[in-house]
Amino acid sequence: MTSNKEPDRDPGRRRVVVIGGGMAGARLVQQLTALGGGALAGGTDVTVIGEEPHGPYNRVLLADVLAGRYGPEVIALPAPGASVRHLTGVCAVRIDRDARLVLCDDGQSVPYDALVLATGSNPVLPPLRGLFEPDGRDLPSGVHPFRTLDDCRALAEAVRPGVRAVVIGGGLLGVSAARALARCGAQVVLAQQGEHLMERQLDADASGMLRGHLEALGVEVHTECRVRGLRTRSVTRDGGSSAREVTAVELADGFRLDAEIVVLACGVRPRTGLALAAGLKVARGIVVDDELRTDDPRVHAIGDCAEHDGTVYGLAGAAQEQADVLAGVLAGAAGGPAPRYRGTRALTRLSLPAWSGPRPAGGGGNGAAATGRTVPVPVPVPADDGDLSALRPDPRRPEPRPVTAGATTAAAGDAAATVLAAPAAAPGTDTTATPGADGSGAGAAAGPLDLAAFGETTPAPGDDVIHLSDATRGAYRKVVVRGDRLVGGILLGDLGTVGALARTWEGDEPLPSAPLLHLLTHDGGC
Repeated sequence: MTSNKEPDRDPGRRRVVVIGGGMAGARLVQQLTALGGGALAGGTDVTVIGEEPHGPYNRVLLADVLAGRYGPEVIALPAPGASVRHLTGVCAVRIDRDARLVLCDDGQSVPYDALVLATGSNPVLPPLRGLFEPDGRDLPSGVHPFRTLDDCRALAEAVRPGVRAVVIGGGLLGVSAARALARCGAQVVLAQQGEHLMERQLDADASGMLRGHLEALGVEVHTECRVRGLRTRSVTRDGGSSAREVTAVELADGFRLDAEIVVLACGVRPRTGLALAAGLKVARGIVVDDELRTDDPRVHAIGDCAEHDGTVYGLAGAAQEQADVLAGVLAGAAGGPAPRYRGTRALTRLSLPAWSGPRPAGGGGNGAAATGRTVPVPVPVPADDGDLSALRPDPRRPEPRPVTAGATTAAAGDAAATVLAAPAAAPGTDTTATPGADGSGAGAAAGPLDLAAFGETTPAPGDDVIHLSDATRGAYRKVVVRGDRLVGGILLGDLGTVGALARTWEGDEPLPSAPLLHLLTHDGGC
């Protein structure tokens, strides 16, 4: 149960106001309640101001709601307790730091002793021709951002079997949205400006396997593909009003992708407008210290809007860790120093279940077929034996140290492993072979696909790199080792080792003396 009623003021209690009713704000309230043994900790009264008209939910699972895997009620997070005043559908429009008031769009003024900004982030709307009319702010009908539950519901209402959909952006969100739309029966094109999908998390080989998985499900993938603009037409609505409706996506090379639905998955930008207007320090995000405090000691920031030590994380795991630390700060230290936030070592994980429905109508793809032309798509080229280009190091750096010892082949099932410059191994036991599959993802592409990525996946000079790839089973594993520390990794397919690897990386623990290949073949559990 939530309440919009202003509680009776107890001068002995501190007023904490949280602007933002999303995952970060919900976690903070949950932890404050836990620290208080079921009641709010530290003698506090909490007010949550949430712009969305419903309670908090797990934004990470929106693509699963779109795909029909979960209902919206399944991704709902626990609502604030009866002791929390929760204003839903209310937008904070200004912060008066002198009077310690938050002014809202419904006319309310909410006083605070401590203010928490958990405003999250906005989807990036790329500068595309035709996206907006001059001096206009409305998107054409059929064009959807994909950030909120309302965005998800609007997409679910628009999608139908055979509808032509173009997803702009091949990051984590774009990949999830494209697969969800394909599962709904849409003919989907995924347009990615970069060289490969999920380029922030994956290398070229792993991305090639992900691409193969999507293409096997009927998604037409275009990489190194720059979108120039949208084509629209004017339509008359019921009642006589006119509106714009998207008809196609134009590429920079002149090709056109016919589209009835366009999804903008071009990243997010921290929501810092309130903080800027209030005179708080803002760089890319709202700058905070180790207590998640801004340059105003009464104002804190957590989640997607916060920048700590030069980093804006934009990840659910980081938001939760920040909320946990801030709960301890606001509740007060119990006989010890206040907790500190030291940054998050975040692991990106994506689980794509096995395909359970028919292929999209028309076999997938829509743009080139609709215009009667074929859009050229770069084809991944397999690396030759011993070619390190698949590791994609910075071209300004020298290559990782080559193997100097004799080579033998170690098999793990049908997989071949590549070990580059592993000094911990005895002479003559370094393992080399063909560095992985050709990126097609054949074999297991139509089945489930799990992936995890963490840390630095591009090796620096002197790093050790271990590859294990099995094209038949759609498995790919790569870890980067620096000295006796694991600094990054990419895992696709069977993720039996991700638990042990993640714990080793997150704890920055020295690696065992066992051969490096054991990092990928030992089942560490999840």
